[in-house]
Amino acid sequence: MTQTQIKKLGSPSSSFQHNMDAPLPIIRKRRLRQNAGFRSMVRENTLSASDFILPMFVEENVSERAAISSLPGVYRESEQSLGNIVKDAAATGLKSIMLFGVSHNKDESGADSLHSKGLFARMIDRAKQASPETLVVADLCFCEYTDHGHCGPLTKHGDVDNDATLENLMRQAVVAAEAGADMVAPSGMMDGMVAAIREGLDQSGFEHVPIMSYATKFASCFYGPFRDAAGCGLGKGNRKTYQMDPANAREAIEEAMQDEMEGADILMVKPGMPYLDILANIRQETNLPLAIYQVSGEYAMIKSAAEKGLLDETDAMMESLLAFKRAGADIILSYFSLDAIKQIKDGYLENV
Repeated sequence: MTQTQIKKLGSPSSSFQHNMDAPLPIIRKRRLRQNAGFRSMVRENTLSASDFILPMFVEENVSERAAISSLPGVYRESEQSLGNIVKDAAATGLKSIMLFGVSHNKDESGADSLHSKGLFARMIDRAKQASPETLVVADLCFCEYTDHGHCGPLTKHGDVDNDATLENLMRQAVVAAEAGADMVAPSGMMDGMVAAIREGLDQSGFEHVPIMSYATKFASCFYGPFRDAAGCGLGKGNRKTYQMDPANAREAIEEAMQDEMEGADILMVKPGMPYLDILANIRQETNLPLAIYQVSGEYAMIKSAAEKGLLDETDAMMESLLAFKRAGADIILSYFSLDAIKQIKDGYLENV
């Protein structure tokens, strides 16, 4: 195009006039963005049904599933409804679930989760019996089963007793494996938890059961709706002595590498969107599969904003999930799992 032809397009700015003799761009990245077919062809990251783990809540001593007001579209399942819901989820293409108990039998140590007939074991067994092909992941922690809401028994000073909790985690992991859990996922951020659980599983003949460690779990405000859903609000204190400081990035890598050395099979970052840098940094340090948890507060924010008409729920959901893959995640835990799988099956990614 000549300068005369360019001038016919309109009055150029002074800066454009200054560069009038420069060649027009040869490299035009927009060529491969001009329609959905090209965009799909060169897309660097994508999503599939096998990427997702659906977190589920199971409440004992109730006859019907109940909606969770702070998590629109999410329910506390009853032990009776759980089986059918798991089968229905599998029929959509979902491969994996993670179970959280809503206990009515709490004490200072969370002992009900250490018994083969407690809610913790029962819900694992019921889910596995209902859908044997579904991978059932057992969240290993005690906050849902303690009367104080902390992630293990307390010292006389009111802090979680790290080493006593390790002993309990070894027992809880074996209970989960005996009930049929395909994988265990310690979430309490106790020092040495992966090594202790690996030892407990191996000594009990469950050396084949993998560990997905909540390797970098931050003391975040984004867990609020989860604590409402699981009934594990704190009586007093906070979790800042064991969960990570949101300001720390180098420490996050140390935590993840420690869990890898202790035998973790998968490393998790939690929460998701506010910690994409942490995920990307850990991706540079390990070849292990990485998981990320899009937590309750993240889900609730998207739902709330969509309800108010501030953004499109489907677009926001899919953009956030793709961000996790772009940053290095192999596995995504999300309350959007079923909705996302539906969008994938309906061709969302091929048409954006």
